[in-house]
Amino acid sequence: MVDSSGQNHIAREGNVLMIGNLVVVGSQWGDEGKGKIVDWLTNSVDGVVRFQGGHNAGHTLVISGKKTILHLIPSGILRNDVDCYIGNGVVLSPQALLDEVSVLEKSNISVSERLTISEICPLILPYHVALDNARERARNTKKIGTTGRGIGPAYEDKVARRAIRLHDLFSITTLSGKLEEVLDFHNFVLKNYFNEKIFEINQILDEALSFGEQLKPMVGDVSKAISDGLMVGKKYLFEGAQGALLDIDHGTYPYVTSSNCVAGGVSAGVGVSPLVLDGVMGICKAYCTRVGSGPFPTELSGNVKAILADRGHEFGATTGRPRRCGWLDVVALRKSIRLNGITSLCVTKVDVLDEMDTISVCVGYEISGKRVSDFPSIDTDILDLKPVYEDFPGWKTPTRGIKNYEKLPSNAKKYIDTLEGLCNVPIDIISTGPDRVETIVRRSPTTR
Repeated sequence: MVDSSGQNHIAREGNVLMIGNLVVVGSQWGDEGKGKIVDWLTNSVDGVVRFQGGHNAGHTLVISGKKTILHLIPSGILRNDVDCYIGNGVVLSPQALLDEVSVLEKSNISVSERLTISEICPLILPYHVALDNARERARNTKKIGTTGRGIGPAYEDKVARRAIRLHDLFSITTLSGKLEEVLDFHNFVLKNYFNEKIFEINQILDEALSFGEQLKPMVGDVSKAISDGLMVGKKYLFEGAQGALLDIDHGTYPYVTSSNCVAGGVSAGVGVSPLVLDGVMGICKAYCTRVGSGPFPTELSGNVKAILADRGHEFGATTGRPRRCGWLDVVALRKSIRLNGITSLCVTKVDVLDEMDTISVCVGYEISGKRVSDFPSIDTDILDLKPVYEDFPGWKTPTRGIKNYEKLPSNAKKYIDTLEGLCNVPIDIISTGPDRVETIVRRSPTTR
C-alpha cells in the first residue's frame, strides 16, 4: 500500500515482491504492454509460462534502453535465473521459434537450457500460412485482418484432430503418414477453392525433421514440470498473448484471434488446475488501440489520433502495422474484468497522454437512442452504438519515468483514481515509460 508520506510499502520477502501464481492478460485488444509487466514481475517467480497464441504476438521489452522483441518465448527470458515454458495451448512455428532463439543467444541470453516446450504443441507449417493468406485475399474488403502467420488454420487442424504436433517430428514414419493425410486435405482446398499452388510432401518432410532434431533438447512435458514445481513451492507467471476482446468466444467475433486468450485458458493451455492461481492482473493502456479489422467504439481520427500514435509508437511489434487509436473504453474494460476475474489492474502508457488538454473516457453507450452500460455480445449491436464520454482535464506535465505515485501530477492521479472507481478493481501498477524501471508499484497484485 502507499502511506501518507507517499512511500511504497509492498509485501516483500527480501527483495522479492510476493505475488504468488499470477495470470497476466491483456484487457483490451492486445498491445497493452504485457511483455514489460511480465518481465518486471518475473523477478518474483521461478518460471514464466505462455499459454496460448502463436508468433502473431509481439512483446516489446526495454532494459536499460535496449529493446528486445519476443514473439513465442515468454517475457521472463531476460531474467537469467528464471525458467520459461511454452504450453500446449500455443500453436508453434518451428522456424519462428528457432529464429527467435538464435537472435537471443547471439545477444548472450541463455535460452535453450532454460526453455521447455510442450511436446503436444500443434505446429504451424507452410501450408497453414498459404491457407491464411489465400483466405484473406478471397475475403477482399471483408478481411479479418489476420497477421498472415497461419495461426487460424493451425488451430483449425487442432480442433479437427488432424494437427501435426511437436512430438511427431521425432519419427519419420509417424510424420510422413500424418503429412500425407493432412496435405491431401489442404491441397484440395488450395487448388480447387483458392486456385493456389499445392505442396509436395518432400517440400515439408525434410525441413520438419530437421526442426525436430534442433528442438528436441528443449521439448518436455510442461504440464508435469509445472505441477512438480508447484508441489515444492515454486511460483509461476502465466502469460497470455493478444487481449480479452480478441478472444475466439468472448471477443468481437468474427474479428478475433483463434484461441481463448482470457485467463480461463491457462488451465487448458498449460495443463494445470485453476485452483493453483492466486490472482489475475489485467493490463490496459491509458487509452485504447486495435490492429486489424473489427469494431472499435472509441476510435479516433485527426490530430488526437496522430498524437497518440506518434507518442505511443503505435505500430505492431510483429507486423509493423499501424494501430488504430482511441480513448479508453471503460465499458469494454469492465467486460474484460468480468470475463477474466481480474483482481488487479496495471495501466500502461500514462506518459503518452502528457500533452493532452482534455482526456476522454467512454463510460457508456447509446444503442438506438437507449443508454446501456454493458458491452454487447452481438456484433450487430456493437456496430450500431455511440460512445458516451466523460472528460477529464489533462496534466500537461511530463510523467515519463516517474516511479512514485505521489510524484504524479494531481490531474494524472485524479484520472487513475477515477478509473479505479469506475472499474471497481485496484490499479496496482502504473507504467510511465517503456523501460523496465519506469514503473510505479502501489500494491502487490495478489497480496492484500
